[in-house]
Amino acid sequence: MAIPVEPTDRVTRLYILDFGLFRVHSGNRVIGICGYLIRTAAGRNILVDTGFPAKYHRDARAATLEDRLDSFGEIVSLTDENGLRQQLERAGLSPADVDCLILTHTHIDHVGGIGDFPHAPLVVGRAERACPRPLYWQGAQPLEWPDVATIPVEGDLDICQGLRLLSTPGHSPGHLSLLVTLPESGPILLTADAISRPAEIDERFAGFWDEAQAMASAERLLELAGACGATVIYGHWPEQWPTLRKAPAFYG
Repeated sequence: MAIPVEPTDRVTRLYILDFGLFRVHSGNRVIGICGYLIRTAAGRNILVDTGFPAKYHRDARAATLEDRLDSFGEIVSLTDENGLRQQLERAGLSPADVDCLILTHTHIDHVGGIGDFPHAPLVVGRAERACPRPLYWQGAQPLEWPDVATIPVEGDLDICQGLRLLSTPGHSPGHLSLLVTLPESGPILLTADAISRPAEIDERFAGFWDEAQAMASAERLLELAGACGATVIYGHWPEQWPTLRKAPAFYG
């Protein structure tokens, strides 16, 4: 199945979706959990990542313990307004309006709403989809792959004018980043967790799934950003998060 976006279509808007705040025990960092909504001139709506599972909205503490996430960190802020449906509503949409779901990777804070779009094709890195289940969190893998049309991506892929998927393995086996080029804002590089924060480069991505691949992916991304003059939006950089436009505001 092909991605339901015409190659001649073009990106017009980029929304950043605010899925709440999480404290990482290591370094005591409070990070934003985000997704992205990309809209095109032809009216297509492409969702990128889905935040934590709904059970974290019902009882974050119980869900954290159930998933054994407490050794890594804790939810700081997760209100109803940070829900997936509510964030889409801030951009004037409902889940039924999503034409395509792209997963940068399948860790717990990106894959929680994977089952909420039975009508939308799922775009995911081939190496990620080759896993029996979404990676989720260490030994806890409670989610199944949804029964939807799936488009596994290997290598880079131009989806339409202004939207390119970039293969950036290292943080996870099939990690994807995105280069979004907008009419007024110009090129914006969404690193996702390929570079969560700039300091990871000096730390040489210690503890990543594949540290050498992660370094190679990061170097490639920064070279690309420099070459095209892209604004870089990192996956979870505490210092950058408050400065970013959040839905209903957008980059156009």
